[in-house]
Amino acid sequence: MPVSDPESHISKGALSAMFDASADPSAPPAQPVVQCVQIKPLASQAQNGPERYRVVFSDVNNFVQSMLATQVNHVVHEGKLTKGCFVRLKAYSANNVKGKRILIVLDLEVLEELGEHEKIGDPKALEVKSEEESKPQPTTISSHGFYGGKPAAGPGQGQAQSLPSRSGGAASAHANIYPIEAISPYATKWTIKARCTSKGQVKHWHNKNGEGKLFSVNLLDDSGEIRATGFNEQCDALYELFQEGAVYYISSPCKAQPAKKQFNNLNHDYELNFERDTLVERAEDQDDVPQIRFNFTNIGELQNVEKDTTIDVIGVLKEVGEVSQITSKTTSKPYDKRELTLVDQSGFSVRLTVWGATANAFDAAEEAVIAFKGVKVSDFGGRSLSLLSSGSMSVDPDMDEAHKLKGWYDAQGRSDTFASHQGMAGGAVGTAGGRQDACKTIAQVRDENLGMTEAVDYFSLRATVIYVKQDNVYYPACLSDGCNKKVVEVEQGAWRCERCDKTHARPEYRYIMSLNVSDHTGQLWLSCFDDTGRLVMGRSADALAELRETDEKAAAELFQDANCTTWVFRCRAKMDNFQDQQRVRYQVSSASAPNFAAEAGKLAETLKAYSLV
Repeated sequence: MPVSDPESHISKGALSAMFDASADPSAPPAQPVVQCVQIKPLASQAQNGPERYRVVFSDVNNFVQSMLATQVNHVVHEGKLTKGCFVRLKAYSANNVKGKRILIVLDLEVLEELGEHEKIGDPKALEVKSEEESKPQPTTISSHGFYGGKPAAGPGQGQAQSLPSRSGGAASAHANIYPIEAISPYATKWTIKARCTSKGQVKHWHNKNGEGKLFSVNLLDDSGEIRATGFNEQCDALYELFQEGAVYYISSPCKAQPAKKQFNNLNHDYELNFERDTLVERAEDQDDVPQIRFNFTNIGELQNVEKDTTIDVIGVLKEVGEVSQITSKTTSKPYDKRELTLVDQSGFSVRLTVWGATANAFDAAEEAVIAFKGVKVSDFGGRSLSLLSSGSMSVDPDMDEAHKLKGWYDAQGRSDTFASHQGMAGGAVGTAGGRQDACKTIAQVRDENLGMTEAVDYFSLRATVIYVKQDNVYYPACLSDGCNKKVVEVEQGAWRCERCDKTHARPEYRYIMSLNVSDHTGQLWLSCFDDTGRLVMGRSADALAELRETDEKAAAELFQDANCTTWVFRCRAKMDNFQDQQRVRYQVSSASAPNFAAEAGKLAETLKAYSLV
C-alpha cells in the first residue's frame, strides 16, 4: 500500500551534488531516491538498434534529463517504471556534455511501495555552468564499486579528470571511468575500462582507392558492449596488445560513429575507430569487469526467429564434419568451412557452420557443450546457423546453462532422437511477431499489395503446381565454381564465359523456370531457379536437356508429372520493370515439401484461438 508521505523519502539536492565536481564527495547519497516525472522512447540511431528511453528525474529541487542503459529497459517493459513513480538510483554516470547535464542510469530499483504521485514540488532545471566548468567531466557511481568512487575534491582533482598518460599510475589516472553505454560522437573526452571479449583476424583489402588492413575487437563493461576497429598503423600498433579475455583502459581521442550493422552484431548504436593518439593500456586489476554475456536462443525456437537475425546459442556437439572449401560467388575467393551439429533439451538439432581459421583449428570433442556468441540465422534448408567473423565460441563454459545441458545429455539426451529444422519452411508455423515471411494465401498476397512498394516483401506460400512453362526453361551456364553466368557457343564445342574469360567444351544447364501455382484462393506466376527447378522436375537441367534431345515425348511427360504437386515456396515480391511497364515479380528463394506435422500443429493452434477445441 502506498505510503502517506513519499516526499520524505526523496533525496533532495542529490541531482545537483552528482554534477557539482567541487562538492563534498559525501554530499550525494550512494543510492539517491528520486521521482520519475517523464518517460518517452527515443528513435534508434542505427537500423535494428536497441530500444532507448529518455527519462526526466526530479529530486524536488531540480530535474535532469536522463538516459536508461539498455540493461534496465526491462523495468519499462514490465510496466514498473511509469510517470510519477519513485526510484532508487543504484548505479549511474553523471556527464556534462557541451553544456548539457545528462545522467546515464546503469541500474535502478523502482520503489513500488511508494506508489505513484503527481509531480512533487516545482523542480528547476540544473543550471548550466560556464564554458570552462561545462567540459565533459564524467563521474560514475556504482553500488558494487566497479566504476570506482567519486573523485576526491581539492587541487588534485583536475589532474585526475585529465586524459591518462602511459606513464601515469593506473589508480589515479583512471579514477573516472566512462560507461560504454554512454559513448557517442557527442562525448569527446573519456576513458573506458573494458574486457576484450572477441578479437578478429587481421583483414586486408585492395580496391581502386588503394589497399590497407584492419582488425576489430568487441569491448564489454558493466553497462554494455561496443565494437572497435584499428586501421593500418593502429592495426600494427594494437593487434598484439589486445588479447581475448583481458581488461584494458582505453582513452579518447577515439572516433565514435554510427554502427555498420552489416559488419557489427552488437546492440550499441555506435562503434569506435582507434586513432593515432588513442591510449590503450592493460589494466592491472582484471577481475572487476564482467565476463562475456550471452542471451541464448533455444534451438527449438529457431523456426520463430527472423532470417538474418544475430543470436547466441548453446548446445551439445552431436556431430563434427570435415573441413571443406567453397568459392564465393561475388569475389571468387575460396573459403574453408566446417559444419557442426548441435542439440539441446528442446528435442531439435541444428547445423552450424564455422569458417576460416576457426574451422581449421576446431578440435572440440563430440558431446562437448559449446556456447556460441554472434551467430547468424539463415533460412537455407529450413533453419541453419553461421558463426560471424565477429562472433566467438566457448567450449564447456563454466555457466549454469552449460551444466544443466550436460546433466540432461548424460541422463537422457544421449539416447534421444532429434528433429531437424531441415525442410521446414519459414512461416509454416505461425508466430506472434508478424514475421516478414509469414504464410500467405494467394489472395492475401494480392490483397495486401505485397511487392507494390519500393521495399521487398517476403512470404511463404503453400501451393500446387498447375503449369510449368516449357519455353526457356533452362540456360547454358559456366562450369567454373561459383560463376553460373550464361555462356555463349562461339563455335562447335566451344562455350565462352565473358565473366571468367574462359572457354569450356560444354556448358552446365541450369533451370530458370516460370511456374503457375494455385491454392484455394487463386493463381500466381512464380519465377524459380536451379534448386527449385531440380525439386519440381525431379532431375537436373542437364538431364532434362539431354532427354529433350533424345526422347521429346518422355520429356513432355516429365513436365506433365510436375503438375499437381504441392510445395511450400519461400518467396520475395518486388516491383520490376519489363518492356517499360512495371509489374510485381514473385521470385522463389527456396522450396520444400509440406511438413504435415507442422501444418497440423498450426491448424490446431488456429482452432484453439477460435475456442473450437
